Amino acid sequence: MKAFTMAAVLAATVALPSVGMATDLEVTHWWTSGGEAAAVAEFAKAFDATGNHWVDGAIAGSGDVARPIIISRIMGGNPMGATQLNPGKDADDLIAAGLMQDLTDLATAEDWAHILRPASQLESCTKDGKVYCVPVNLHSAQWMWTNRKVFTDLGMEPPKDINELLALAPKLQEAGIQPLSLAQGWPVGLMVNDILVAQAGVDNFVKVYKDRDLAIAGGPEFGKIFETLASIRQYTPADKMVPQWNEAVGLVIQGKAAANIMGDWAGGEFQVAKMVAGTDYDCLPGLGVTPVLNTGGDVFYFPKSADPAVTEAQLKLASTLVTKEVQVAFNLKKGSLPMRADVDLSAANDCMKKGLEILDHSSAVFPNDIQMIDRDSLNQINDLFTEFMANPDMAAADAQAKFVSIIEAAPK
Repeated sequence: MKAFTMAAVLAATVALPSVGMATDLEVTHWWTSGGEAAAVAEFAKAFDATGNHWVDGAIAGSGDVARPIIISRIMGGNPMGATQLNPGKDADDLIAAGLMQDLTDLATAEDWAHILRPASQLESCTKDGKVYCVPVNLHSAQWMWTNRKVFTDLGMEPPKDINELLALAPKLQEAGIQPLSLAQGWPVGLMVNDILVAQAGVDNFVKVYKDRDLAIAGGPEFGKIFETLASIRQYTPADKMVPQWNEAVGLVIQGKAAANIMGDWAGGEFQVAKMVAGTDYDCLPGLGVTPVLNTGGDVFYFPKSADPAVTEAQLKLASTLVTKEVQVAFNLKKGSLPMRADVDLSAANDCMKKGLEILDHSSAVFPNDIQMIDRDSLNQINDLFTEFMANPDMAAADAQAKFVSIIEAAPK
């Protein structure tokens, strides 16, 4: 087989965007809720418009279910054409094994370093000076979602933050409304982290997760948070937890629950339900306490292929994902923020505008947990939080002590 260099592929992709045989490209992801499916369809439509074909490889369940399947396929020699992952350390072993496509030439040619923001997203795709993935959005986890009608029907003012919600919780319960909906698994850890950030502050959160500051992890700031969680769990008992995050959001949309703590991707579910931000529901960044954003999100990796046509299609998809039009179409439906600052967001809803305001004008933007600590340690932390929230007999002090042990043992 004739050698086919990355430079040749890049030249063909950039110089002759509509030339070449159409190629089927299997793309794996875990976007299966209503809002997610509507968003990923925008990617598929844009890629198909290049003359290639998006073969959808949706994996039902959460990222925790999909990631091991994705990584196993790549390591086992049965790679997909492209795959969603999160920014962080998940693909490090695959890169080290030489299994992932180097996108550096494309990133340089299209000036990703200057058109994509914040810088931390592309930095998460960069290993030893080379770019291996393309960031497609900025997701943040620190949001509380409330159904306005639930409160106004009971003669209450909709809460402006988590503290006001907890103050109203007893009356909501008396009226047969679940104050705070919660899903099993990773949403528990997300909720706990959001409360950690809201009450202990961004700096302390980063010092614990990134710097492994055991004094803070075991100190009074985090102690108060575990006490807060102990009070919250009376409103989120295990028998009230639902299996999936979008089901928990759905309870708020249906008016069966007053609020849910979930990332900005929940906004896509409200849009599918044709609810209007600021009128039918409220989205409160930083749980309404301190408006903040973490730099989570989604990225796409491209496993190496021996087929030059597949490689060309991979680069075409990578380029397509960050075009202005595609960034707007996808993120408006996903509920996330676009990676580019130079796009037309006249159609942005109230929630996206709040997020953009923080991103563009605030210093309260910080790394996602997976960008600071390894996946195994995060899983242990989530298991601990899940046990604590489901077991009213576990003391706050005991949970905090176990948390400190996990942070101490986490590799740096």
